Amino acid sequence: MIDPFARPITYLRVSVTDRCDFRCVYCMAEHMQFLPKADLLTLEELDRLCTAFVGLGVHKLRITGGEPLVRRGIMGFLRQVSRHLGDGLDELTLTTNGSQLARHAAELADIGVRRVNVSLDTLDADRFAAITRWGRLPQVLEGIRAANAAGLRVKINTVALKGVNDAELFDLVRWCGDEGHDLTFIEVMPMGDLGEEDRLDQYWPLSDLRARLAERFTLIDLAERTGGPARYVRLSETGQKIGFITPLTHNFCESCNRVRVTCTGELFMCLGQEDNADLRAPLRASPDDTVLRQTIRDAIARKPKGHDFDYSRQGIVGQMTRHMSHTGG
Repeated sequence: MIDPFARPITYLRVSVTDRCDFRCVYCMAEHMQFLPKADLLTLEELDRLCTAFVGLGVHKLRITGGEPLVRRGIMGFLRQVSRHLGDGLDELTLTTNGSQLARHAAELADIGVRRVNVSLDTLDADRFAAITRWGRLPQVLEGIRAANAAGLRVKINTVALKGVNDAELFDLVRWCGDEGHDLTFIEVMPMGDLGEEDRLDQYWPLSDLRARLAERFTLIDLAERTGGPARYVRLSETGQKIGFITPLTHNFCESCNRVRVTCTGELFMCLGQEDNADLRAPLRASPDDTVLRQTIRDAIARKPKGHDFDYSRQGIVGQMTRHMSHTGG
């Protein structure tokens, strides 16, 4: 699949649920109204959808949520999808908050998952509880240890939050270095109706964060590109790899190779645009996936050049009203 800007689309992120056992302040409201379960794709429908995308040239599949590991039957779904590994699919992975990793890490490794991304914004238990509202840091750390014991590579994703975790910058870097985890910082994105003032207060430009790192470490820019949004540096003094995902301070859209499918079957060609294609209707209309595959091709043919996210001192441009938990992390 090639989009209108000659970008091959080889990476699919699939949300299997909008539900989560955390309520992170930048992701969702504390008292969320979740989607009726009847609106969600069944696991069988999700498998058909993933199979169609692999047949159309997707090589990397990331399972997201909400929190994917809270979906009932998720391990059976992952085992089913893993049949494509080595037969079109190069990588099956997931993004998780880590709360359920202690239970599932060994089986994930057995299925063929080789690495996971764990969202972790602080190493302070009280601050963790404040950010996640419902989460417990020891549970997540136990999950990360279980992932390591199972042989899974762990990458830590940290949302940079001004006035919240900025004082922990070097503690997070040191901890990841000691534990052998890659670390990627992410700028908070204007997703969800959480209040414009809150978003502006949370926003910590990664250009500032990088400048602070450069005061203590020698940063070596890496040419590594995955088609994704992250840009990487290596810290000369420690050998660590640090990633920066900067949708606001640097638009990373020129090399975008990905699309997202929500748990209700909406295909979003861009995280920061509202245009989408309904894949649930063709999935449910016929067991034959001919129409589904054509719907996917038609949607890729209108993938936009990039998003419109922007912050200023006055307000936010390009804000999406849908929550990140709905679109998929």
